[in-house]
Amino acid sequence: MNILIVDDDQLVSLSIKTILEATTDINISAVGKSGQEAIELYREYKPDVLLMDIRMEGMTGLEAGKLIMKEFPAAKILLLTTFSDDEYIVKAIQMGAKGYILKQDFESIAPAINAVYNGQTVFGGEVMTRIPALMSDNGKKHHSPADFGLSDKEYEIITLIADGLNNREIAEKLFLGEGTIRNYISNILDKLELRDRTQLACFYYKNL
Repeated sequence: MNILIVDDDQLVSLSIKTILEATTDINISAVGKSGQEAIELYREYKPDVLLMDIRMEGMTGLEAGKLIMKEFPAAKILLLTTFSDDEYIVKAIQMGAKGYILKQDFESIAPAINAVYNGQTVFGGEVMTRIPALMSDNGKKHHSPADFGLSDKEYEIITLIADGLNNREIAEKLFLGEGTIRNYISNILDKLELRDRTQLACFYYKNL
């Protein structure tokens, strides 16, 4: 697995590089130190996962990530930061980031990279518990599933995803095959113009 590390604190990025290469089979393609450099290095190396800091001088990680996602919609970006600001969390999700973890959770970096590489979304425990509240707006009218063209079964599946169940658990609960569940989720994402399960869960909390 090839990853790209971008952090304006060179000590942090080199420390992460050293630890990852010493303890895992992860290969570090390159190390950058700015948002602009992240874009240039991503174009050059096309890494499996981009591990990037959020707060950087000039172009932030969120700004760089948004531009990278526009050019490479399948990019897997894992945001690494010392800040758990609510605004950052929401923007990271809206941008399509595959993960958002805190630097102080250092031991979770390698597992998070592997999870993102394998198609999962990863948000640190502290962050994940706050997503429902952040994405809900008590002053906003919630809609019925029919307002979005969702069937009762599709709504039921969305609800289970928002509860944190994986495809196998959803299939068992609804007495359906995992392939059927995957097809349902794919159709739901297309219908709602969303990228992944995390955005789908956030859509649920915000609108339904």
